[in-house]
Amino acid sequence: MLSPWTIGIIGGSGLYSLEALENEQWIAVDSPWGAPSDEVLCGELDGVRLRFLPRHGRGHAVSPSDLNARANIDVLKRAGCTDILSISAVGSLREEIAPGDFVIADQFIDQTKGRPSSFFGTGFVAHVSMADPTCPRLSKMAAAAIAEARGTVSTGATYLAMEGPQFSTRAESHMYRAWGADIIGMTAMPEAKLAREAELPYALIGMATDYDCWREGDSVDVAEVVAQMQVNGQLAREMLSRFIANLPPERVPSPIDSALDDAVITAPDKHDPKLLAKLDAVAKRLLI
Repeated sequence: MLSPWTIGIIGGSGLYSLEALENEQWIAVDSPWGAPSDEVLCGELDGVRLRFLPRHGRGHAVSPSDLNARANIDVLKRAGCTDILSISAVGSLREEIAPGDFVIADQFIDQTKGRPSSFFGTGFVAHVSMADPTCPRLSKMAAAAIAEARGTVSTGATYLAMEGPQFSTRAESHMYRAWGADIIGMTAMPEAKLAREAELPYALIGMATDYDCWREGDSVDVAEVVAQMQVNGQLAREMLSRFIANLPPERVPSPIDSALDDAVITAPDKHDPKLLAKLDAVAKRLLI
């Protein structure tokens, strides 16, 4: 069944706002999972509904380790999002990915620690597949939009999610390269896992700011990272405009829309009503 698009955009470091939105309005959306990073900026662009959430809040007030990813994904689901574009500053672990380049990730290695990574738990246990954690349709369209915006883009990358907020040691940076990681960041996990649990197709667009510290003599300098983020942010806005302009008029369903089919393992007589109440947006399709 065809339906309209509602694109959720999670803006990372360097992308805290959107321009050229029509009927724009910041709206506070409550979540049973706690406070999200900020209000949701709602509006339209070329007739397409957009929902923008600054991942670190306006003014970059929230540390990567303190992000409430569950609330962030939950409020985007409540705001009617059908798909999510996640935009994030990343470090490059490959010579061929230079600062200023854009990278589309299709795999993740999760090295975060202690972050709540699921909406489900005792009383309503579910296991979704993360074999292919991103949406190929969104990723392909995002790569095409970056190219149209005259950006340099790589695809098929593996994103290493580290805890932070400190940057890597040299030993860690070399180890991550040996593991096959191509880019490194602090925010895509558990965000991508939660998007899949919420049945929201998700694409990760990395904006390279630096070479991490694996190259001899290199280290990550915050001033240089911020300067590169500002350049990347402008290209990201142009990419988003082209992405929206190129969307098909109507949305064909994605297999990810039904990711929870056969994922719930808890017997109905063991369901926890309190947990079910918190899942009223994320798992609404199953609870009707």
